[in-house]
Amino acid sequence: MSRGAGLKRVLAVALGILTAIGGFVDIGDIVANAESGARFGLAHAWVLAVGVLGICAYAEMSGRVTAVSGRPVFDLVRERLGPRVALANLAGSLVVTVLTLGAEIGGVGLALQLATSVDYLLWVPLVGAVLWLALWRVKFSALENLFGLTGLVLIVFVVALLRLPADPGELWRQASHPGPPAGEDWGTYWFMAVALFASAMTPYEVFFFSSGGVEERWSSRDLLTSRVNVFLGFPLGGLLAFALMATAATVFQPVGVGVDALSQVALPAAIALGKLGLAAAILGFFAATFGAAMETALSSAYTVAQYFGWAWGKLRRPREDARFHTVLMLSILVGVLLLLTTIDPIQLTEYTLVFSAVALPLTYLPILVVANDRGYLGNRVNGRLANTFGLLYLVVVLVAAAAAIPLMIVTRMGGG
Repeated sequence: MSRGAGLKRVLAVALGILTAIGGFVDIGDIVANAESGARFGLAHAWVLAVGVLGICAYAEMSGRVTAVSGRPVFDLVRERLGPRVALANLAGSLVVTVLTLGAEIGGVGLALQLATSVDYLLWVPLVGAVLWLALWRVKFSALENLFGLTGLVLIVFVVALLRLPADPGELWRQASHPGPPAGEDWGTYWFMAVALFASAMTPYEVFFFSSGGVEERWSSRDLLTSRVNVFLGFPLGGLLAFALMATAATVFQPVGVGVDALSQVALPAAIALGKLGLAAAILGFFAATFGAAMETALSSAYTVAQYFGWAWGKLRRPREDARFHTVLMLSILVGVLLLLTTIDPIQLTEYTLVFSAVALPLTYLPILVVANDRGYLGNRVNGRLANTFGLLYLVVVLVAAAAAIPLMIVTRMGGG
């Protein structure tokens, strides 16, 4: 195998890495995982495992649908289940995605604030403009390779965990005996569990992944590439999320200090690795949040264009799919304007996770239906194992959706 072919295969997983990082370590998830570790130790580690398995199951279905049919999964949902069901799907996912886009732009601003000490709100308009220019002018493959792979700098938290004076026995006890520690109650424990699960299963992940497969011109010959993206990328995102949770559990939980700011999340890396660790953490935060901002902005435009049957995608020039790029621009503008109200981006993402949990059934039931349609997939439809996982997670998704709003009210957004 030539060196060029080997590099091409390595870069082929960048789509899965970008999708996974956007799903597991965007701005809200960075802080949510650290907050969970600081408050509950590793008592929510099982939620990360459940979330990784769930998103792998449905992302594999979405990638397979795209590779076999050559069409994005949202396009087939509208065709298979009709415009009314697809409209409900579109409305739920679009609201959550645009709100999350605003939070990600704010997250980039917070990362830049850490690096420069300039208030994040001053960065927000510039970040929005740069994001739009990047999505307008830069090729899809260049974007996914640059930000997907740069986001891997967050591996610094795995290194930090190995260097911190952690007590492996205590961490294992926390992970193997889930439940609220002293000072916390079951309501806040389950609220945090629902939020973490929703962050792993966010609807835009599967729509972006599927549409990205079309952008990459996947065919049936690329089924292996699709599965490598899924089963390498998403577990890797889960590992980074676990490292954030575990380092916070090691540094903050023993002294009873909570986490509610990005600067606190970076502290374990700085303690373990000094200035180099802090610099790597800030770079990772920037790459992950900017990558997630690209992912959510594109997902917003993908779903709208696919619902209405417009030309879409980065493979075309902007003048050839002007409506797609108009939705892209408007989504970014809404995100910027939302932040300029001075709403806290981290708090904004915490709300979007709750709304995401409510919208999950609208996303995943249609995907399961399409993945079992022989008219689209022939003999590539779900097997017994895929359907078992799909139905099992559909039940979990329904429970999370039903519990999200009551838990939010009872716990006052997890405040106890």
